[in-house]
Amino acid sequence: MPIEIEKKYRLNEEQRTAVIKRLAEIGADHSGEEFEENTLFGSRVIDLGNSVLRLRRTKSSCVLTQKQRLPGESAIKYQQENETLVDDGDAMAAILAGLGFSPTLIYEKFRDTWRIDDVEVVVDRLPFGLFMEIEGSESSIKEMEENLQITELEPEHLTYPALTRLHGKVSGDLVASRF
Repeated sequence: MPIEIEKKYRLNEEQRTAVIKRLAEIGADHSGEEFEENTLFGSRVIDLGNSVLRLRRTKSSCVLTQKQRLPGESAIKYQQENETLVDDGDAMAAILAGLGFSPTLIYEKFRDTWRIDDVEVVVDRLPFGLFMEIEGSESSIKEMEENLQITELEPEHLTYPALTRLHGKVSGDLVASRF
């Protein structure tokens, strides 16, 4: 069972600029910025419980992901995460529809990805704000906070889907946050 361990922070433009500058200074590898469309699917027939079923599309790939948040009160979040590359996003969406799933939430973002050792740092721009996520072991997340000089930043506890529900536009059964 793959476990994703991450911590999320809300940023302002000044903090975003400082984090990106610091990532370059500490020698993080930058793989660039990419636009993503994230579609979450739900079903009136199949109860997903506290799991999420997401189809993420970028210009270069499409990934189907199932995530389930593990209980905990820490700002560092643990989630079971299973994902697979999909050759054809439209075909996958059609398969999901054929199984009784329909889009319930869509959010778009621009993701700027950095990596150093076994830690991934992403700086995201969504229609409702700027964010950063650090993914790695708990100790490497804390070490990266110190390296980035951000130990004073408050964590963001809400997920992107939860934030989309708060800030997105409702149209029938679909909530969307698009640029």
